[in-house]
Amino acid sequence: MFKQIREDIRCVFDRDPAARTIFEVLTTYPGVHALMFHRLSHGLWRLGLRWLARWLSALSRWLTGIEIHPGATIGRRFFIDHGMGVVIGETAEIGDDCTLYHGVTLGGTSWEKGKRHPTLGSNVVVGAGAKVLGPITLGDGVRVGSNSVVVKDVLSGATVVGVPGRIVCPDRSEAERRRHATAQKLGFDAYGATQDAPDPVANAINSLLDHVHVMDNKMETMCAALKRLDADYADVDVALPELGDCGISDAVGESARAKTKQEKLDESN
Repeated sequence: MFKQIREDIRCVFDRDPAARTIFEVLTTYPGVHALMFHRLSHGLWRLGLRWLARWLSALSRWLTGIEIHPGATIGRRFFIDHGMGVVIGETAEIGDDCTLYHGVTLGGTSWEKGKRHPTLGSNVVVGAGAKVLGPITLGDGVRVGSNSVVVKDVLSGATVVGVPGRIVCPDRSEAERRRHATAQKLGFDAYGATQDAPDPVANAINSLLDHVHVMDNKMETMCAALKRLDADYADVDVALPELGDCGISDAVGESARAKTKQEKLDESN
């Protein structure tokens, strides 16, 4: 048990640059306090002392602002950063080297007894305010972005953002996962934010703009071909709304207009 406590303290220094001394971690980190309370209450729960385990869990919640049901199973080197508002349900299972930030909920979606809370693999990071709900499984190395809501299984190595959660980066290969077997080799993504986690809404808008631009070019080419075939062809000159008037940023609109003007000049030359 003391070896496990030493591991829990040591992992704080690996994931929080603000940690300075062991004494500071032991006296000022509510996530460490809540985990110590849970180790004890979980032992009482397994011994059948259910009321005492729940009472100790309630005391921990009152002191730390973190609610962990004594029936939850938590692996080694688990770290809760900041911690206020974290809720972990009874049948939740958490692997080794996982990190949760404040406001995270590992909750259930059913009132039926049995497995109703999430299972997290190893090296999982769940960003602040994220909700992982139901008897789903998050594979090893998954990153959940802040304020995301995850209600479906996520394969190992993926990054999930949004409401509902969407995968925004591909799974890592099995060989790569073996090369990054530990949190130190994998690298640590604070709050579940990674450089390869783009905004899916921005991606969708950019894709639509690209599609519209290609269609405009095709239409202009078709109109030019019709004029060459039929001298009497009357092209209706209708002013199209500028991109900036459609709620799109001025920078994007200006760029698209400049590109269109340049292409028209090239065609005339």
